[in-house]
Amino acid sequence: MLNNISAKLIYLAAVVLCGAALFLWQGEARAMTRTLKTEPAIVIVVFGTTTRAQVTFDFFEEQLWQELPPEFRGHKIVWAFTSEIVRERANKEFKEAGSDKRYLSLAQTLANLEDEGYRKVALQSLHIFPGQEYEDMETVIDAFREIGLRIEYGGTLLHEWPWLFEAVGVLEKEFLGDKEGCNILVAHGTPETFPGSNATYLGLARYLSLRYDNVFAGGVDGVLTREQALDQARACPVRRVRLIPFMYVAGDHIMNDIMGTEADDEGVPSWAMELKEDGLQVDTVHISYRGSDYFKGLGFYREINSMLIRQLVESLERLEKY
Repeated sequence: MLNNISAKLIYLAAVVLCGAALFLWQGEARAMTRTLKTEPAIVIVVFGTTTRAQVTFDFFEEQLWQELPPEFRGHKIVWAFTSEIVRERANKEFKEAGSDKRYLSLAQTLANLEDEGYRKVALQSLHIFPGQEYEDMETVIDAFREIGLRIEYGGTLLHEWPWLFEAVGVLEKEFLGDKEGCNILVAHGTPETFPGSNATYLGLARYLSLRYDNVFAGGVDGVLTREQALDQARACPVRRVRLIPFMYVAGDHIMNDIMGTEADDEGVPSWAMELKEDGLQVDTVHISYRGSDYFKGLGFYREINSMLIRQLVESLERLEKY
């Protein structure tokens, strides 16, 4: 019996191979009847969210337009969403609202660009850790390269250790001091033992423990457990803890699992509720954007976005060079 990972990989392969077969069947005739684009398109790849925190993507795109070098600002920018659940929910909401907007998968996005005549794509993931979502993305990229698309892409935010150190440094301004309380960086985590993401989670926890006395890492799933993180918070000499999102979008997990004010359907309280019941003061970080208040995910830090945009620009430069 196939496990979930094998089934997902077979599904991905089937989707991409079907798309490839279609392109090979149509490719020569279409090339004879349309003008191919010489400039690349830009694809931003995200997990996605259906919460109000989706404005984080607007914040990123505004910054992207500001920071792209002038020679790249006229390029088409499109988004791809890797979460099937997010796409299904969002597209249902769009349809019910009478909107033509749709969240597309990476395979759908690349297929559309190929159909429009693009032969070069600069792609940047906004994923934080190099886990299964990123590996699936690379599988799709490899398949579309086989049918003639030239695709250059960057890594996740924490793809190299210096980038991890830099990202933590960006968040230092949010940390409570030793005499003020303790801090927990709350990551998404994964229930699977994928080597890429879990090595990075453990490396993050080790780096924090060596650099700070009052900063810890926790995860909603996986090796950085809720229990370990809450135990570290309870042991804090000052009875105050700050829960800092270490996810690109501070969406459903932060709103409900971490900072929620009601227990979930199984009666499990949020992290904040549990810590408050133990007598700790709990807060998190916020940002005001377009007149509204939001939990501050990593995508609301300009320095974090600049790290990702830097990788995108390098991909665009590689496309120009060769």
